[in-house]
Amino acid sequence: MRRGWAALLAAFALGACRGTEAPQPVDPARFDRFFLWAGVPPPPAVGRARELYILGGEIRRGGTAQLVDMRAGVPHVRRARVWLTVRAERLDWNAQVWDALRAMLARWRAAGNRLEGLQIDFDAATPGLDRYRAFLGQVRRELPPGTRLSITGLLDWSANGDPAELARLAGLVDEVVIQTYQGRTTIPGYAAWFRRIDTLPLTHKIALVEGGEWTPPAALARDRRFAGYVVFLLRPPSPAGPGPRRP
Repeated sequence: MRRGWAALLAAFALGACRGTEAPQPVDPARFDRFFLWAGVPPPPAVGRARELYILGGEIRRGGTAQLVDMRAGVPHVRRARVWLTVRAERLDWNAQVWDALRAMLARWRAAGNRLEGLQIDFDAATPGLDRYRAFLGQVRRELPPGTRLSITGLLDWSANGDPAELARLAGLVDEVVIQTYQGRTTIPGYAAWFRRIDTLPLTHKIALVEGGEWTPPAALARDRRFAGYVVFLLRPPSPAGPGPRRP
């Protein structure tokens, strides 16, 4: 889900800070919110989930922007609340994209899902939050009334983001889910980036990767806007190796 982390990884190496507890592997059985990507078989824990972020489509680089449907059919989830997640590699969405997105939301809702809203998975660089905010303003205008909006975010936002820009984002989105991993592993030194997480002026969840290491940073204990964890589920590794985590 994340790309372009080289600069962040270098910063983590310089400023790594671990808690005193031994890191624990992320076991989906201990959580009840999940990212479910296309092609990933859901483990038994998903059956008792209270919230699912399900990849529904992608908007890829190259050519004319279009929404690519990533599922063979519409999910039918009876118990959990559902977010339709769209992974975006570009922000120049055209009328065809907006029409296709509204139609997808309508199909998922008509299937009986408890649809919470739309989540956009986009790597918005911290220095470009003003441009991302402008795009999210358009998203709000294009979405059907009452549709909630979730976004993913970088660890760097809480450490180095412009407080004014983050406050403006809080007026546009209902939550941000902060990513703590790259590929199949937790980013080393993640605790250093959580020192100011309690100052992030948006409701936020923390995304963990299945099997990754995790020790809750001390700042989360005083974080009034922290709303829980979301586990990114992985495909089991093939005999030839782990392979990519996206289909």
